[in-house]
Amino acid sequence: MDFHAATDFVTTHARTLERRRLSRLLGDDPADGVLAALDGFGNPGGGYGWALEPDLRSATSQPVAAMHALEVLAEVGDTGGRGPGLCDWLAAISRPDGGVPFALPYSDTEGSAGHWASADPAASSLQMTSQLAAQAHRLARHHAEIARHPWLAAATTYCLDAIERMGPEPAAHELMFVMQFLDAVAESDPRAMPLLEKTAQLVRVDGPTPVAGGAEGEVLHPLDFTPHPGAPSRAFFHAGAIAADLERLAGTQQPDGGWAISFAPRGPAAALEWRGYATVQAVATLRANGV
Repeated sequence: MDFHAATDFVTTHARTLERRRLSRLLGDDPADGVLAALDGFGNPGGGYGWALEPDLRSATSQPVAAMHALEVLAEVGDTGGRGPGLCDWLAAISRPDGGVPFALPYSDTEGSAGHWASADPAASSLQMTSQLAAQAHRLARHHAEIARHPWLAAATTYCLDAIERMGPEPAAHELMFVMQFLDAVAESDPRAMPLLEKTAQLVRVDGPTPVAGGAEGEVLHPLDFTPHPGAPSRAFFHAGAIAADLERLAGTQQPDGGWAISFAPRGPAAALEWRGYATVQAVATLRANGV
């Protein structure tokens, strides 16, 4: 892996947020710089929008943008008011069962992928709620107010109940976020480890996992399901499979210094934004795993 080339790619092509995240990851930028870049995507009321999710270009606050915001807040260990305010916003849009809809209605649909506009705002989504709760639990390790927030308690219960009912062939992305959620709660909830063992058996380790209904060639890899060394899920993956996937990830750095994506972005701007995001994720995963 060439850190200099990755920095060159992100500097040339990515958003300011990814530039600040990568700079902090490599030791050159304080958390305040990352948070300042994140604030540009914020809305009144505590939510986030403005294409923080590159394929949802709406200005409106959306659950998936909240997930990306929580991811950044957890990454820097923020202990300020952004996280609690965002949890308040999530509580306001949650369904009675504690789940969060996949997306909320919005009218500024230009440049957004169709699955966002067609989502049912009255239905709870395990895929969305699990990724939100996973990042919130990561942030809660730094922020006591998040750990005791009523929204997180309700969302956690919803996820555990829904995972217990999950069938043997979940969608690939749902399975990925479910595993990341179970990793995040494995030490605090007794239901998590048995569910983690069950869901880990659904992940392919002999090759990539195809994304049904996605773009041609769209896949997920073992590290997408268990990116963090020392995570409880690692107990259910052979060390050789993880080592091979780390070698694959390091070896797929492109000649321009960035990492490619296997799905079809909504447009050229989203394509570069996603590649910037993917590059930060790749560097973070490889560094965390000692590559």
